[in-house]
Amino acid sequence: MAKNQDENVFVADAEDFGAEARVYELGFHLDPELPVEEVKKAYQAIRELVAGKGPVVAEGEPQKISLSYTISRQEVSGRRDFDSAYFSWVVYEASATDHADILSAVSADTRIIRFIDLITTKDAARHAVEMHELSIKAPEREGDSEAIASAELDAALKNVTL
Repeated sequence: MAKNQDENVFVADAEDFGAEARVYELGFHLDPELPVEEVKKAYQAIRELVAGKGPVVAEGEPQKISLSYTISRQEVSGRRDFDSAYFSWVVYEASATDHADILSAVSADTRIIRFIDLITTKDAARHAVEMHELSIKAPEREGDSEAIASAELDAALKNVTL
């Protein structure tokens, strides 16, 4: 890796770009105003694009979420603000050239309001899937956790002998 002095960005040397496959995670937000059928079609189109370039390691189907902050995007019709989106992700293995093709296609898809693409590992992706499944299965405790902790502490203090 060499550091580009002008832009303060790391640029891969020519020998780093080859046919060697890496594992990437693509996370993306889909337009929340799309009908559910269109969200599924958009997700499937991205998944098929990725699967055509290399094996899919793990994936998360679209789920509607509230965003932590508003995302604004300038469109032909004017500015649009997004407070929610359908979030989905795909972990895949691809060569540098195929990876660039995937990013170009995702950038051009107007149904995607924002995306991030990271280098990861197969183990990290599988672990994330396992943790997500465990969090779904774990029962949530009712009530305020601070109040529960306080009640447990009070109960424990009553049983203490001096």
